[in-house]
Amino acid sequence: MKLLFSEHQSDYAHYQFPYAVWAFPESGETPADLFNAGFLPSSRNLDRFYLCRHIRLNLAAFKPSTENRRILRKGTGLTVKLVPRAEFDYTLEKRAFYKTYADIKFGKDMMTFERLDSLFGSPLISHLLVFTDTATGADIGTAMLHLEGLALAYYYYAFYDLNYYSRNLGMFMMTSAVALFAEKSVRHLYLGTCYSRNALYKTQFAGAEFFNGMHWSNDLAELKFILERDKKEIYSHLLEAAEYTQKFHEDGVPALAAGSPFRVKLG
Repeated sequence: MKLLFSEHQSDYAHYQFPYAVWAFPESGETPADLFNAGFLPSSRNLDRFYLCRHIRLNLAAFKPSTENRRILRKGTGLTVKLVPRAEFDYTLEKRAFYKTYADIKFGKDMMTFERLDSLFGSPLISHLLVFTDTATGADIGTAMLHLEGLALAYYYYAFYDLNYYSRNLGMFMMTSAVALFAEKSVRHLYLGTCYSRNALYKTQFAGAEFFNGMHWSNDLAELKFILERDKKEIYSHLLEAAEYTQKFHEDGVPALAAGSPFRVKLG
């Protein structure tokens, strides 16, 4: 991959000079390679990715917990079907349903009709998970996915009938996806970013890992430490914080550098 560093607002007084790290796939590389390196797509055409703190599940380690099984039981009478995007009937009725859901959950016009249409026509969306209430025959939820063989499943946007709130439909959809792809022996399921405690629900599955900027970590105490630190007005980089490195990386920053998966050849 090729990297670019897009400068963000600096804090010169505290010697903080932030850059967003963008990755561009090269010949022979697939999206799974970039996901595995800690990046998520920033282009629906899968031609640009960004480095971030995100969550994935090592599905070989997944075993449903008591809570996972409880959520799945709440979906009794609901069915799930994996549909290739080319076979999905993107009707005007579904389009309006997704837009209404997005307006309620994300804010008015945060997801425009134009953005919805472009997503459904883009390489980013390869499949849909469609959830149906067998009692009524109604489609009550749809999750957008990007799949790459057994290497990668990316759970992207999910839209569902908010009248099913009492049945935890949103969590049922995600848990069903975890169980489905684990059964199919997919290696990793990616669940998106985690920059607040509200996103910790993505870690409630056995096999959860997060990208910490250096490697994938399954230490959720480390993730919670970083989330708590995010809320404080701190003017030092994470790797400059002794309370972080001593607790979670006791071999020190040089050892982290030696083990880094990133290497740049100059010249």
